[in-house]
Amino acid sequence: MFTQFFGSYLLNHKIISADNLKVAMEKKDSTRVKLGVLAINAGYMTAKQVDAVHRKQQTVDKRIGDIAVEMGYLTEAQVEELLSSQKTGCLLLGQALVDMGCLTNEEFEKVLSDYKKENNLTDKDFTADDNQKTANVISSFYNIEGEYAMYCSEYINILFKNLIRFVGDDFTPLNEADVKSSDTVVKQNIGGDFSALTAISTGDEAAIVFASRYSEEELTENDAYTKDVISEFLNLSNGLYTVNISNSTGKELSLKPQEHITAAELTAAEAKLTLRIPVEFSFGVVIFTLAVL
Repeated sequence: MFTQFFGSYLLNHKIISADNLKVAMEKKDSTRVKLGVLAINAGYMTAKQVDAVHRKQQTVDKRIGDIAVEMGYLTEAQVEELLSSQKTGCLLLGQALVDMGCLTNEEFEKVLSDYKKENNLTDKDFTADDNQKTANVISSFYNIEGEYAMYCSEYINILFKNLIRFVGDDFTPLNEADVKSSDTVVKQNIGGDFSALTAISTGDEAAIVFASRYSEEELTENDAYTKDVISEFLNLSNGLYTVNISNSTGKELSLKPQEHITAAELTAAEAKLTLRIPVEFSFGVVIFTLAVL
């Protein structure tokens, strides 16, 4: 999920526009990461060296890797390592933006370095399933701290993993101030040693696409069945969350039945902490809510 937060970083720092980010998020899965971007990410080459290799390639009929070795920028072992390395979402997104002309190699080098420094990440962290690194990125983005920080960061961690797995990875986390409330709302309460209200809210069109993706059916109306599908996603994600929390803390948790409600009914006046988690997919904004009761 570092890819999604990297997209938010680019957007919040006004490095790219929201429209270009949406296009790049859609393009990244069909993008081929080039050797230059891989070398920049690994710290083996600078953007200026990559550009020099590209200029050289325009004059000779040789592969980029061979030219980089001849120019002394890479060893053959490094070329082999880079070509066989896992292509992470961050690099796919970056390559898509470079291919679109939204970033130069030099600009990509800088923003990727700044992003890693700000979140204390390495290139290997992008492929590792390190819960602590993920929790740090989440807590920093949402400014989560205090007694319930672990509960909140774990909720978002599980939620985003399930979004990527079951709905799609073409989403970008947004700041709460960037979105408005929506009409379609499903909620589910968590009870037991730790109590919380959770909810999903979105507009009609986004609800249809969200439910279509999750159910793997072509839905056309935001009817009761569509809301049921969204409710099932909420129940699945909450189920995994309660299991993880129970395993890590020993707290006994249970899930209440899901409910279809209106936006006006989505209140948690007695909540100790309320976290709204808006994400923007290519098809619209979906808002998730976690309120600790």
